[in-house]
Amino acid sequence: MKSKQRIIGVLPVGDVPELAPKVIAAHITGFLKLAAEILASAEPPAAAFDESQGRYNAAKIFSHFQSGSYDNYDKVIGVLNADLFIPTFAYVFGEAEQGGKHALVSLFRLQKEQEGRNPPSAVLYERAAKVALHELGHLYNLTHCEEKNCLMHYSGGIADLDSIPIYFCRYCNTYFQDALAQT
Repeated sequence: MKSKQRIIGVLPVGDVPELAPKVIAAHITGFLKLAAEILASAEPPAAAFDESQGRYNAAKIFSHFQSGSYDNYDKVIGVLNADLFIPTFAYVFGEAEQGGKHALVSLFRLQKEQEGRNPPSAVLYERAAKVALHELGHLYNLTHCEEKNCLMHYSGGIADLDSIPIYFCRYCNTYFQDALAQT
């Protein structure tokens, strides 16, 4: 039985550096062996911006994506340069619908060091790739891992994100492969 072709859509949302979606797509293909296509850019929905927080509500962006036509894609990862929040966290690097179709990666906080300066471009894009692959893991129903040397380990800050590797531990990799086999 031939398995279906899985294509991950990488969606630039708003003003995003042209290289960011390309790097993310390349990492999806290179590390996870899944096809990835960069989609036509979309604007962030105005209704998702929360004036009181000065950030975008990830859940409202997901609602907007669900009304789009991304049927040809197994999963869609939006990449934006705006700050994101969810009701339980004031900010997030990324967010995914656990076991769902849509995820987001925010470059906003990834492009700042703890001291406030900008990191080299290579560091920014590695961070973005890590967040994208982590969120893609959630889309395939992986949860946070307690193994510190696993891409699915929770990253609460830039130092945490920088310290985790860009691969799954053997357990998360097995769960990921099982999830792919079931879909």
